[in-house]
Parts: sequence; structure tokens; C-alpha cells
Amino acid sequence: MADPTSSRAPSGATGALVLASGEIIWGRGFGAEGEAVGEVCFNTAITGYQEIMTDPSYAGQIINFTFPHIGNVGTNPEDIEANNPHALGAIVREDVTDPSNFRSTRHFDAWMKANGRIGISGVDTRALTRLIRLAGAPNAVIAHSATGEFDIPTLLARAKVWPGLEGMDLAKDVTALQTYDWDDGLWTLKAGYATSTANPDGPKVVAIDYGVKRNILRNLVDAGARVTVVPATASFEEVMAHQPDGLFLSNGPGDPAATGEYAVPVIKAWLETKKPLFGICLGHQMLGLAIGAKTVKMHQGHRGANHPVKRLSDGAVEITSMNHGFAVEVETLPANAKATHISLFDGSLCGLELVDQPAFSVQYHPEASPGPQDSHYLFERFVGMM
Repeated sequence: MADPTSSRAPSGATGALVLASGEIIWGRGFGAEGEAVGEVCFNTAITGYQEIMTDPSYAGQIINFTFPHIGNVGTNPEDIEANNPHALGAIVREDVTDPSNFRSTRHFDAWMKANGRIGISGVDTRALTRLIRLAGAPNAVIAHSATGEFDIPTLLARAKVWPGLEGMDLAKDVTALQTYDWDDGLWTLKAGYATSTANPDGPKVVAIDYGVKRNILRNLVDAGARVTVVPATASFEEVMAHQPDGLFLSNGPGDPAATGEYAVPVIKAWLETKKPLFGICLGHQMLGLAIGAKTVKMHQGHRGANHPVKRLSDGAVEITSMNHGFAVEVETLPANAKATHISLFDGSLCGLELVDQPAFSVQYHPEASPGPQDSHYLFERFVGMM
């Protein structure tokens, strides 16, 4: 990390990460030129960088990848979770090499450039990860200039005045603009993604899109559901107009308390119907708020594809994919709710269910895109409830 009192780029530096604390991390820029301000977090997954970059839950965040070889398998049009990337930028250790994968159709650098996302390579990502673990996720500006010229005072000022994710409702920025039906299924090596595979006689699920990943919808279809997706701001009446048998609350970015201003009343009304409900990530936090629990911003969050979670019903351990910076406080759960899963990293709440009706949620991502598939059974459990 550079001396915070100096703004002179070292020789060959075309990328910079300027922390709100004043520290400057230099590197080699790739992808789009420009600058973006957000929260820096780290992700420990060793595969799936394209899915990670396109996960809407990463809106407002800059990703520091702990795995050093990011970009070496290139990109393709299938491994995406949304039409466009939502992560603001990528920080990596090694330079992006030419792709070496039979599925690749575009270099990662070209993909980042085409999608307006900034990358920095040549960074000591382990040192940055250590900083985040000790001091928490910092606000920062990521910048790329092919000439190596940076207005450091201006970048530092942007980092300092950015308010941070706490209090931000970002779901409204990433949600669908209109209602649509989803009927595509899971991916296979020979056939790609299965199309039009929804069971015409399956139970009807309305999925509220706070920033939903496509593979979540595919897993719901694969489990036998008919899926209709509605925007995050859909009213209870708009949800019920589709005559759903169950309600799904999706993942998404930002502060759950801010999104809860309009989401919680809809969920409370749904709970009065006593019909099945399933939430993932932000959806888990939304359910927690709806039943009277509280959420809190975590020191560093959980992001990766190797997080062990203990299932309290039988003591089994699931290896899970995670991406969250807020958590439901287990001690605030009401009497009609119980914890079902806890993180074996820090003991935080990773799952809850109501004891008086068919409603449950998990903090992690059972759709496993990327990640292990230990928790796919949750989709079958939800569809089975209906």
C-alpha cells in the first residue's frame, strides 16, 4: 500500500484504489477506464467470477478476489446471473491472461470493458483482505487511467463523502421494471440451459425481485414450480392477483432496513394468509424484519463459495455459497420463530423458520452459482410445502 501522503503513481501503474482513510493501492488497470465509488469487500471463491460480477447483490460494491487467477477461463454468455454486471469493479492479484477454456467466447478484459466495469491487477489481495478483516469493509474509489494520471485529491474526496451501504435501499435500482414469467431450468454440459421446462400443473410461485439471481429461478422451476417474478415494490394486491400458492423473497443488495420500508408490509400481509414462504439472503432478512427481528451491518460480511453452515435439526454441516454484509440478530427473533442454521465461522444466524406456519429462510445461496450444491434440497422443500 502506498504512502497516503503521496499521490504520485509509481512507474507502470494505471490503476488505483483510493480508500476513504487516505491509503492508495496501486496496480495495473484493465477493463473500462474511469472511476467508481463503493464499498470494498473480499470474495474467497476460486471459480465463478462471472456469476459473482453479475450478481445484483453486489450493487455498490468493489470485489477483492482472494483467488489470484481471476479471468483465466475467459467469459461466455451463459455464466451470468443478470443481463449486466452489478459489482462496480474487480481487484485481482495476477494479470488477466488469455482464456484457457473451451466455453470461453470473450477475454475477461474485453468483457469488463464492454460492460463498463473497472479492474485492477497486480494488487496484494491478501494484504487488502487482511485490512478488511481487521478494520471492516472500507469505502473507496477504484480508478483506471491508461495514461497513469490520477486526480488523487478528488478521488479521495469522493471516497470520503460516499455515505456507505448502511441506510441504502439498492433493491429498487436492480429490480425488474415489470412483471414476467420464468420457465427456464438448470444448465447441463451438453444442452446448456433447459428452456420452457416449467411444470404446467405445478404450484404457482410469485418471486419478489429484490435483485434475484437467474439460477434461483431455474432451481424453483427445476423443483416443479411455475414462477412469476414481480418488482421489489409490488403491492400485496399485485402479488395476490397472480393467485400464488407460495411466495419467494429473493436475494438483493443494500441495507435490509431501508428496503423493508416498502417490503415488510407486503410480507406481513402474506404471512396472514398462512401460505408457504421461502426467502434467500436479503429475502431472509426481509422475513426477519417482518416478524419483528432486527438486522445489523456485519464487520466484514460473508462472501465466498466455501462457508460451512450447521443445520441445527440434525447437526449436519452444509458447505454453502454466501454474499451478504448484513445479518438478522438471532437474539431478536420472536417466540414463534427459531434458528435453523448457524455459521460455523462466526456463529451468526444463517437460517430461520416460523413454528406456527410454513415460512422459512436462509442467509446463504442454495442455488450455488457459483458454489457447492449441498443445499439444493431447500427448493424441493419449499415446492413440497405447496
